[in-house]
Amino acid sequence: MKRVAVVGSGGAGKSTFARALGVATHLPVIHLDEFYWHPGWIETPRDEWRTVQGAMAARDEWIIEGNYRNTYDIRFDRADTVIVLAPARRICIYRALKRVIKNWHRPTQAPGCPEHFDWSFLMWLWRFPYDARPQLDEALAQYRGRLDVVELTTRREVRRYLDTAR
Repeated sequence: MKRVAVVGSGGAGKSTFARALGVATHLPVIHLDEFYWHPGWIETPRDEWRTVQGAMAARDEWIIEGNYRNTYDIRFDRADTVIVLAPARRICIYRALKRVIKNWHRPTQAPGCPEHFDWSFLMWLWRFPYDARPQLDEALAQYRGRLDVVELTTRREVRRYLDTAR
């Protein structure tokens, strides 16, 4: 395991998991939100974003955490492992709302991007199993047999995986 993509719904615990996996494996961790968002929640233009991710994925070792479905191919082409964090939808929504309350107006995703409530993000979380998850599954199907795909749905599964990674 040298190149790991960590994906899943918002609130699934991707950032926390990636940091813990980085400690366990000594692999460098890249949080995509830190590179995608510019101060004031300005998005990176699509072509530039593909270039930025291509440079990250070209490295020999990494854990890249984040969704960005339009660039799954960049990460999955280079990854040897994809970890899908898939807790229940209610847990993801709870965690996302908890993060908003805990970090209100503090930059947690990227510099210059203070935490705030975003109704469209909440709706994306609610619709994730119906809209975004099928797209993720379709992307993973293209790499069947080449990637080690691990799906973790509970805290217990996450802990066990991290314990074995150590």
